[in-house]
Amino acid sequence: MKNEKTGFTLGKFAPFHKGHESLLNTAASEVDKLIVCVCEDSVTRIPLKTRADWIRDIYAGGNVEVIECYDCPQEVGYTEEIKKSHEDYYIKLLGGRKITHFYTAEHYGGHMSKAFGAADRRIKKDVRISATEIRKNPYRYRKYISDTVYKDLILKAAFLGSECTGKTTLAKEMARRLDTNYMFEYGSDYWFKHQVNGRLAPEQLAEIATGHIEIENELILQSNKYLFVDTNAITTFMFALDYHGYALPELERLAAECKERYDLFFLCCDDFPYEDSAGRRGGEYRAVFQKKIADDLLSRGIPFIELRGSIERRIEKVKECIANCDISR
Repeated sequence: MKNEKTGFTLGKFAPFHKGHESLLNTAASEVDKLIVCVCEDSVTRIPLKTRADWIRDIYAGGNVEVIECYDCPQEVGYTEEIKKSHEDYYIKLLGGRKITHFYTAEHYGGHMSKAFGAADRRIKKDVRISATEIRKNPYRYRKYISDTVYKDLILKAAFLGSECTGKTTLAKEMARRLDTNYMFEYGSDYWFKHQVNGRLAPEQLAEIATGHIEIENELILQSNKYLFVDTNAITTFMFALDYHGYALPELERLAAECKERYDLFFLCCDDFPYEDSAGRRGGEYRAVFQKKIADDLLSRGIPFIELRGSIERRIEKVKECIANCDISR
């Protein structure tokens, strides 16, 4: 295209927030094509691809192209040597593509735009927030983060196990202690309302998995750093096999998606004394179903942490594991 305007900007976007969004909105409105380079950053635990996909999702169908830069210069500063290393890297990255406008809110806009022979579009920050502050407390700064981004800032921990293994107690207590939400066992409520002779139809089991995820998606966007989940579609899938010997394709799909949906899997062990109640099928059944769940996780290649002993001991183990996954560290 003759006289096509091509903009370029770069950043770590860890995470991508409304300040970044404002800059990109301005840039995208002024040029025919906007190239956004998402840079590697040793400070954050948020994967580079996740950060790049946020921008792809938010600007899907628009004029924004996203490039993932895993080998970009990490040195910061304004010495001539550091400036030239950055200039040379991004010029080479673009492979001769003509940049007409360089966008940033930072001081390096001067030397980078000059290196590209592009207009220096220094955009004044109209949102006063830093990515570092958001990483430390996403919930506090929720208004500065789109839903697309926020859902990935919440650590999703799933508690699996047979009946009477402490899943509900753990999910509730972890949520209480960390001032966040827990996802209740939707399938249990559904079963009590709809079961016939202790069974549900294959279609009803698929409905359980779908309904669970719909509620869970809402809770994720209201949670404070963590969401603790009492069972998931894998458990429902296992019940389908137990009841009918098969699961509907929709339920199979939702169970398969669990591997990527949750950040941590905890298998609550059956070392508690068995307590009988309505809907439960006995200690022997518990032991067999427990083995089936563990085997299913292994067959899916899902790493899991076994929780044994008292509730307090299990809580301490969960706290230790989620601390190791905290994006603010």
